[in-house]
Amino acid sequence: MVGEQVVRLRAPWRVGVDVGGTFTDLVAQDADGLMAVAKVPSVPADPSQGVLDAVADVAARTGLTVGDFLAGCTGFVHGSTIATNTLLEGKGARVGLLTTEGFRDSLEIRRGLRENQWDHRTPFPPVLVPRYLRLPVRGRIAADGSEVAPVELDDVRAALVVFRDEGVESVAICLINSFANASHEQAVARAVREADNAWPVSVSSDVMPVVGEYERSSTTVVNAYVAPRVVPYLRALDATLRRLGLPNGLLLVQSNGGIASVAQLESRPVSLALSGPAGGVGALALFGRAAATNDLLSMEIGGTSCDVMLMSAGQVATTDQLMVGGYHLSTPAIDIHTVGAGGGTIAGVDAGGMLFVGPRGAGARPGPACYGFGNSEPTVTDALLALGRLRPGPYAGGAVSLQPELARAALKRAVGDRLGLSEEQSAVGIIRLLEQNLLNAVERISIERGVDPRKFTLVAAGGAGPMHGAAVGRALGCPRVYVPRVAGAFCALGMLHTDVRQDWLRVFAGEVDTVSADAMAQPFDEMETQARRMLRAEGFAPARQRVVRALDLRYPGQQSSLRVEIDGAFDPVVVRADFEAQHQRLFGHIQPAGRIAIVGLRVAGIGAVEARDPQAPAPAAGAPTEVASRHAYIDERHGWMDAKVYAGADLQPGHRVEGPAIVEEATTTVFVGARDVLTVDVAGNFEIALAA
Repeated sequence: MVGEQVVRLRAPWRVGVDVGGTFTDLVAQDADGLMAVAKVPSVPADPSQGVLDAVADVAARTGLTVGDFLAGCTGFVHGSTIATNTLLEGKGARVGLLTTEGFRDSLEIRRGLRENQWDHRTPFPPVLVPRYLRLPVRGRIAADGSEVAPVELDDVRAALVVFRDEGVESVAICLINSFANASHEQAVARAVREADNAWPVSVSSDVMPVVGEYERSSTTVVNAYVAPRVVPYLRALDATLRRLGLPNGLLLVQSNGGIASVAQLESRPVSLALSGPAGGVGALALFGRAAATNDLLSMEIGGTSCDVMLMSAGQVATTDQLMVGGYHLSTPAIDIHTVGAGGGTIAGVDAGGMLFVGPRGAGARPGPACYGFGNSEPTVTDALLALGRLRPGPYAGGAVSLQPELARAALKRAVGDRLGLSEEQSAVGIIRLLEQNLLNAVERISIERGVDPRKFTLVAAGGAGPMHGAAVGRALGCPRVYVPRVAGAFCALGMLHTDVRQDWLRVFAGEVDTVSADAMAQPFDEMETQARRMLRAEGFAPARQRVVRALDLRYPGQQSSLRVEIDGAFDPVVVRADFEAQHQRLFGHIQPAGRIAIVGLRVAGIGAVEARDPQAPAPAAGAPTEVASRHAYIDERHGWMDAKVYAGADLQPGHRVEGPAIVEEATTTVFVGARDVLTVDVAGNFEIALAA
């Protein structure tokens, strides 16, 4: 358990669970805003076991049985990496693809573009459906939605015979121009289900009806690839929690930053690609209120990776174009940049004699070398332990124990002996390289998006984020770093402050200056009706419903679009101004008085959850008292110094700590650099004013 003190919660409470690569985090928050937090090792072979272990842990912490704890829960929100891991590990289903005759190779041809235009050697990842399982269906829909040739269902039946013989487990359907007219796809889907209803069927016009044959095909195939692995897991976990006492169904965090029920996501599990880190959106909104700012950069570092997000003027950017493991996904998602940089990231020396850090991680077991679970390769955690920044001994409620001698041995063997460095020098090199990688990741989502990070507050979150927040914030030029008290359960807490959300999209052709508002009214109204129907079904009263309309815009000839929300009636002058402001910031230029094409209409249906801010602790009654002093490496300028060590539980609003210092919290450790000043705000979180 994170701590031994029993936390008495007042029903009802809500629960957020984030399953990471190393730890599973759970936050329960009651009707008064009081929280109980659990952090247990993840079980990669069965992620649901980590969830159940976390439930048992927090139930014990609250003095309840598992059944009583779940019975008092009115909302159980889960962020899962199972869809992403299924894709990254290549453990998905055997997929058969039905596509329009003449287009069976579009999935493998891709766009002919590379993420790195100078890299001509790295191969593309294996195509998820081999050519002999990409079978053609005659029939054709034109770009305007008219039928050129009727669909031939005999081709479908013949293809299904091949699929059965080849052991296909899931079927994807993607026909040309189905975004304009889905009748052929729906006829094919009916034929497949009539022939064998056991096959999961993914239909592109249901999954993501976008223009772009490759993007639509790739997204639909990935949906079919992960569905037989993800959906049974979600159903089983939902059934287990209900059997143990949960009164309502499991809710899932989607890539778009909203939550939805298992039933809503069974046909579109691809929308869970960023399920875990997307929970950070709710956390940013929460801590933005606490820090009294709408401009935040978050750096959430766990055991395996670092997820970076940007909130500007209270809004987190979204995108429809994701790359996961080299596979293209067109699905609404929060704009998150992820790098392989976490506490369990492995370091070493490559064949050219250069030090590297990541992207490979040590996972939950064996974990860092200092855990003693069998890993002999040094990780970032081993380097921090060797530099005195982490306290040896039990960690994460005793789930693991940090052993310095094992960390130093791994550093010497893998780095020191190969480069002629001491254990200390090896550890310093690892931390410096890691923090440079973190700096690059934050710059990727700020400077490269036309945003000046010096005007933002850096939120250092995750179990490992507060160890590096001050160094990265200083390099960025940020004036301050904000560290949530439960930084190690950042996304799990954010899930409790995440609204229900579903997105709808219609392809539309027009231009901003000449389009008739009446022409857009019907598709907008139809999508809004669907949105409100969904929100009513989820139990949201009209006062808690919100519908957002938006346009996808681009200059004629461009491949990508920018999204502009419509607040009230359509006003072409306002829409043009918003589009040009975005285009100028992102690309550095606009076309004055240029034509602006409308290529899509969007509606988001949002149901506001009833969530309280966490209960603030009582103000400090006196000066903070250090519990120890530890000799630790501070930075290149100051070298080794005696750092004051404080117990996070002893620090209350109004307390002030001068660096160098170390604050040991239940779910994280905060490192305060020399001449930095840490204060505790009224919400009980830590704010670090950075020295120049």
